[in-house]
Amino acid sequence: MQCPTIASMNWQSAEVISNLDKIILNEGYGCSAEITVGDTVPTITSMAEKGEPDIAPEAWIDLLPDVVKKGTDEGRIIKVGSPLPDGGVQGWWIPKYLADAHPDIKTIGDALKHPELFPDPEDSSKGAIYNGPQGWGGTVVTAQFYKAFEGEKAGFNLIDTGSAAGLDGSIAKAYERKEGWVGYYWAPTALLGKYEMVRLDYGVENDPAEWKRCNTVADCADPKPNAWPIDTIVTLVAKPFSEKAGPEVMDYLNKRSWSNQTLGQLMSWMTDNQASGEDGAKHFLEENKDVWKAWVTPEAAEKIEASL
Repeated sequence: MQCPTIASMNWQSAEVISNLDKIILNEGYGCSAEITVGDTVPTITSMAEKGEPDIAPEAWIDLLPDVVKKGTDEGRIIKVGSPLPDGGVQGWWIPKYLADAHPDIKTIGDALKHPELFPDPEDSSKGAIYNGPQGWGGTVVTAQFYKAFEGEKAGFNLIDTGSAAGLDGSIAKAYERKEGWVGYYWAPTALLGKYEMVRLDYGVENDPAEWKRCNTVADCADPKPNAWPIDTIVTLVAKPFSEKAGPEVMDYLNKRSWSNQTLGQLMSWMTDNQASGEDGAKHFLEENKDVWKAWVTPEAAEKIEASL
C-alpha cells in the first residue's frame, strides 16, 4: 500500500490529529506515513492543484470554497468524513456558572439587558464585552456585532484585550473569581476544554449576503444583527492516494471523528503538560480506547494497542 504524507497545520488540534493519523496508519495498517508541515491556504491549494500532500486531516474548507470546489470537480481531491462534526464554532460566550444562575440569558440580546452582570473592570457603571486582538477575523465581526446589537446603547464598552494571551487571561480571571464575562471566543480550543462556557444564540438566522456585505467588513457603517456561521471542517484526501490506500484506510479516515469537547479536553491536557502533537495523540490512544477502536478494524486495534 502507498503510505501517505499527512499535512500538519500549525495549530494544536491539527497537530494532534495528524499525529494520531500517523500512529494509527503506521501501527495499525503497516504504513510508513510521514508528516509534512502545512497551513490552510497553501496545503489546500497544493492538494487541489497537484494532488499533494495526500491527506489534510483538519481542513477548514469555508476559507477557500472556490479552490475546494475546483479541486473536487476536477477529481484531484475528495472530502472524507469530518474529524470535527461539531464544526468550528465562533461567537460570544458566557461562563456556564453564569448561564446556570441566569437561565433567562440565552441570546446576545438577553445578555445586553444586564450590563450589571458583566461589569467593566475599569468602569463598574458599564458592562464589558471582551474582544480578540487586532488582525483576527473574529475581532472584526465582534466589533460589527457590537454596533449591530447596539452594545453601546445597552451600556456596554467593547474591550480590546490586545492579544490572544490577554483574551485568555480575561476568561481565566473571571472563572477563578466566578465573575461575569461575555465576549468573543471559539471552539474547539484548550481554554474551552478547561473552562466550560456557553455560546449565546443570536436571535436571528444567518444571512450569508449580509455577513459578506457588512458583518465581516471593518469599515461598514450599518451592520445588522446576524448569526455567526459554523465553519465546516473535513478531511481532504488526494484522489490518487484514495485509489491506492485500500478500503480499510479510507474507512478509518471516514469514521475518525471526535466532539469539540473531547478535543478541547485533550488540548487542555496538552497545554498543561506542554505536550507535543505526538504526545497528545499517544495520551488520547491510551485514555480513550473505547472511542478509537470503533474507527479501526479489530486486527488494527490489536496492533495499535500493542504499540502503546
